[in-house]
Amino acid sequence: MRWRSFVAVGDSFTEGMNDAYPDGTYRGWADLVATRLAVEAGPEFGYANLAIRGRLFPNVVAEQVPAALAMRPDLISFAAGGNDVLRRNFDANTLVERFDGVIGELRATGADVLIFRFADVMARLPGQRLVAPRVTLLNRMVGETAERHGAMLVDLYADDEFLNPVLWSADRLHLSPAGHRRVAAHVLSALGLAPDEQWLVVPPRPAPTPWLAARGADLRWAGQHLAPWIKRRMTGRSSGDTVTAKRPVLTPFTD
Repeated sequence: MRWRSFVAVGDSFTEGMNDAYPDGTYRGWADLVATRLAVEAGPEFGYANLAIRGRLFPNVVAEQVPAALAMRPDLISFAAGGNDVLRRNFDANTLVERFDGVIGELRATGADVLIFRFADVMARLPGQRLVAPRVTLLNRMVGETAERHGAMLVDLYADDEFLNPVLWSADRLHLSPAGHRRVAAHVLSALGLAPDEQWLVVPPRPAPTPWLAARGADLRWAGQHLAPWIKRRMTGRSSGDTVTAKRPVLTPFTD
């Protein structure tokens, strides 16, 4: 076992929304992976999760990357940019350049680095015509960066099971517990470790919803999830404004 420490960097995807522990805090794929790595490495294994929901790429780089570098872990996961593609002022060229530089900086420490091609979340969200090409660009950039710097690529986009709505939570943007388990399985496979087979079991897709019922569900979703998101954008706020990292220090991990 070559990984004695793991630091996870990113936004809500890595924080673990919406996969709740019994006490209401979030678990997510990174905690699931850390649990397995801790079993493999023993009691000296350390884990930190610096991810905070709502963070844009520049914030992740400015706030979390220096902290991760200071910990000098054996393994780092980096997943950011998903919130940026939803913004009107998205600048693809700047993001591509900065992403490559960050991964190069992380790899220069000697750490193994995990990066992700995002699953197709836009299939059930509005704005697909605008955002989908941005996600495609981001995913292509991630693959090229992984090859250039020798990072480990976790290709969620290639897994068509993520088109199953059961793998997504009610807000249609964040993974469900089943989705987080499937991501954890992909990460462990990328690390050369056999995942729990149950994590790859996906419940059957729900039966097609009649048109009228589907439109009613869309309206309820818009009121409960889309409208608050738009309000935060208009007021310059973020869902993570009052949130701090759930594991800001590299410490022994027990789930």
